[in-house]
Amino acid sequence: MAEITDALVEALRPLRFSAPVSHVYNPLEYARKPYEMYWARWGRGHKEVVLIGMNPGPWGMAQTGVPFGEVSLVRDWLRISAPVGTPSRMHPKRPVQGFGCSKSEVSGRRLWGWAKKAFGTPERFFSRFFVANYCPLLFLEQSGRNKTPNTLLAAETKQLFDACDRALRRTIEWISPDFVVGVGAFAEKRAKIALAGLKITIGRVTHPSPANPRANQGWERLVGKELAALGIRV
Repeated sequence: MAEITDALVEALRPLRFSAPVSHVYNPLEYARKPYEMYWARWGRGHKEVVLIGMNPGPWGMAQTGVPFGEVSLVRDWLRISAPVGTPSRMHPKRPVQGFGCSKSEVSGRRLWGWAKKAFGTPERFFSRFFVANYCPLLFLEQSGRNKTPNTLLAAETKQLFDACDRALRRTIEWISPDFVVGVGAFAEKRAKIALAGLKITIGRVTHPSPANPRANQGWERLVGKELAALGIRV
């Protein structure tokens, strides 16, 4: 897995993004240690289902290096904690404080909270499931607002998406799951492109972001129904 990560980091390092993007964080660089702990502890062996997120949130993976990485759940449920550095250019409104961050990532709290409630232990969850991100970069505007990859200028996304597609395909070939499930429409779309030709069922569930009205009407219940519709028992 380290080879896939290294290749992705090298491919993304020279990329530049124009306004309104003012800051770009790559937790695969400054939060590499907890990221590697996550893979070493929970990413081994065949998985039935891989859930694919879009990219890091400012209070989640940007802090912990773990996809949807709500600090308290990563530390207390996934049992991962390690020193975290900082990006080379840090936005004053979005500081990286690692596992000392007191902010809550709602999407991560919902996703990992659902996993905890549905499976009880991480051992049970990861015996069947794994969670990864399509793009490891966090994009911030000067105001501190989060900018998602699907809203970047088209001219700036080709190299970004090409690199992330290659990394996703290599990752899925390595894990060899039965299902790849995009958490949101963007992740599903990219999975279908990156994984074309592989014998894998690809689908999607609603993104747990509080910006998504459907997610605010009981995401745990909704995701259970959506997984069941794909043929995934929880």
